[in-house]
Amino acid sequence: IANDPKNKTLYYYAGLTYSQVADEAARKLLKTKDAATIASLTKTKEDNLTKAADMYRKALAIDPNYFEANLNLGYVLITPAIDVFNAANKLPVNKQKEYDAAMAKANAMFDIAKPFLQKAVDLNPKSVDALTNLKTYYLGKKDMANANKIKQQIDALSAGN
Repeated sequence: IANDPKNKTLYYYAGLTYSQVADEAARKLLKTKDAATIASLTKTKEDNLTKAADMYRKALAIDPNYFEANLNLGYVLITPAIDVFNAANKLPVNKQKEYDAAMAKANAMFDIAKPFLQKAVDLNPKSVDALTNLKTYYLGKKDMANANKIKQQIDALSAGN
């Protein structure tokens, strides 16, 4: 990157590397019960998602129509929104205030991801990955009408293969 700062592909692959480190931390999180390990893995995941997003944004600053960078930026932005959404849904009924606050936070996070999720679909309307990420956005926003519409598009593509 230092030798070729206008090369969008280098930023994309740097983002991809950070994304993979975050995904690996997420996989390890599912298997651990130790509080200190959970805290460390959570920090690793969050830090690397942030670094990945930064790299994808740099690639998009060079080429706003770079499909893979839009797709992956949408993914790394929506991932923490899903985590907040899922955590909110696990709260007990007597924690309504915390639930409402968490859902408001998740909604705001989902909204930050949407332009990149939509742009990826606009650039490649036959990408099942792009459509799936956009469907996840609509599920997170509890917009079942649009989620079902996207699911139909995915099903139509799958039937065509």
